[in-house]
Amino acid sequence: RSHQVYGGEGSMSRGWSCLFYLLVFLTEVLLFGVLILSLVWVYLFRDGFAWNEDVKKQFNLHPVLMITGFIFLMGNAMLVYRLFRCCNKLASKILHTFLYLLAVPCIVVATIAVFDNHNLRDPPIPNLYSLHSWLGLVTMGLFALQFVVGFFSFWILLCCDQGTSNFRANLLPIHSTFGIITFMLAVATAVSGYTEKAIFSLKSDYAQLVDEAWYINAQGISLVALAILMCFLLFSHTFSRR
Repeated sequence: RSHQVYGGEGSMSRGWSCLFYLLVFLTEVLLFGVLILSLVWVYLFRDGFAWNEDVKKQFNLHPVLMITGFIFLMGNAMLVYRLFRCCNKLASKILHTFLYLLAVPCIVVATIAVFDNHNLRDPPIPNLYSLHSWLGLVTMGLFALQFVVGFFSFWILLCCDQGTSNFRANLLPIHSTFGIITFMLAVATAVSGYTEKAIFSLKSDYAQLVDEAWYINAQGISLVALAILMCFLLFSHTFSRR
């Protein structure tokens, strides 16, 4: 007799359920891990945080807040529909939206910090010339588009629920797919940013794998591992909420 574990509107066999919660545990370890690693890196090697009274320290807000917004909060927002399988869908939507809303000020402050760091230097550093910055612009553009479309289609259109249900159902897979694409772009942007920072700051010491180089590389590898796990959890129909 097959053993079923029921959650909300869907069910998984006991074996799949064990695998699911193991993958979720590993994913959460990495989500918290990349955030903690970024904080430890800034405090151990980059002298902490400041605002524009010290633009070098102000820059440190950029990687930590971008990781917080695009990776930690957005990653958890995407996992809401997988994790809270027994909850009402409206409650899941509220939590999903709340986590996205928390990400917005993190991303805004992080963007201001990097522009201040470039513009207030003497001499100023050029803006938006690197591959990292171009990837960042694309990622922020997709994030903004996702937020606007999601808010419009899943909250405003709820006012006329019956008349828009088919439209919202058809839009859902597109919204979900572009959410995953945005997250993957955020990971690629973060990895390229860490590499850029290592090359510019450590210079020849990077090739010698000094302690800071290990920390930077560990953050990059953790992000890649996180991207793989997130893809598996979010694309697998076995783990989807039915």
